[in-house]
Amino acid sequence: MPPRSNQRKRVLSGMRATGKLHLGNFVGALDNWVRMQDQYECFFFIADWHALTTDYADTSEVKANSLDVLLDWLAAGLDPERCTMFIQSHVPQHAELHLLFSMITPLGWLERVPTYKEQRDNITEKDLGTYGFLGYPVLQAADILMYKGDFVPVGEDQVPHVELTREIARRFNMFYSGKRSYVFPEPQPLLTPAAKLPGTDGRKMSKSYNNTIMLTDPEPVVRQKLKTMVTDPARVRRTDPGNPDVCPVGDLHKIFSDRPTIAKVDVGCRSAGIGCIECKSWAADALVNVLNPMQERRKKYEDNPRLAWDILEAGSSRARKIASATMDEVRDAMGMSLDYPPLGNARGAK
Repeated sequence: MPPRSNQRKRVLSGMRATGKLHLGNFVGALDNWVRMQDQYECFFFIADWHALTTDYADTSEVKANSLDVLLDWLAAGLDPERCTMFIQSHVPQHAELHLLFSMITPLGWLERVPTYKEQRDNITEKDLGTYGFLGYPVLQAADILMYKGDFVPVGEDQVPHVELTREIARRFNMFYSGKRSYVFPEPQPLLTPAAKLPGTDGRKMSKSYNNTIMLTDPEPVVRQKLKTMVTDPARVRRTDPGNPDVCPVGDLHKIFSDRPTIAKVDVGCRSAGIGCIECKSWAADALVNVLNPMQERRKKYEDNPRLAWDILEAGSSRARKIASATMDEVRDAMGMSLDYPPLGNARGAK
């Protein structure tokens, strides 16, 4: 394993190659990643192979979707000088480690992953009865353990995936480490502060619900989406007092608006001193202030996508060097080194 570039703890995380990102992705992960760059040694990857677990039947958009994810990362403030960004399929060692881990992972471990049954029940329009879908936590474990990360930033719902990764690391070490030090450290989950970010219909923001505000939405689109956003159901008339703590627009204010605006919303809503239209307009102002600088940064790479691909390939090259060293250790521990054994030690040698 090449020496670390510094003494900072190492963090690894990724996003599936599903195209342009929305505010939920920004609040739930990306904004936190940007802040991590100066505190940790960060590796962030675009999981194009993971995208195939549900979209294997049509791969025509995977490449374009990968680029869109990268552009939104760069727009949000990820910096190739401060973190390593790469694409999963450009580091083929991930596939080899996934294969080796799949040999030792009990089937029952995968069947009990909470999101497995949940997605099988909810994504009914696609055939998810494939090994790839059942085994994606094993590929996820390979993604994480390849870089011997100290932490994996996740929300609470993803903690079981990190625990499964720890179990796979433990099992591999038990089988193959022998008298040597363990090959894989057990990474710890780094819980991401979970802000409540509703979509325009009040449910969790998700492309599946068609209720998103995209990071690339221009100002007129943002304002139009806010106009149709649901509010406190108890506030039927303009003169009815409301409760910003149960209003989806109030949740947006708490995340994106400044303190004076939040105070005005709180007092005005509860006293019926402001209407929902005015409140939504203030929320749109706050969102536009966040999104406009991102969209300006994104345009630089949209106009010259070669710059973005060069960043991704440089990061993939750095990732491959680390992955190659890890796989040398793995094969050596398993007695499957690519080197030929000394002939004198070969079975049957005289």
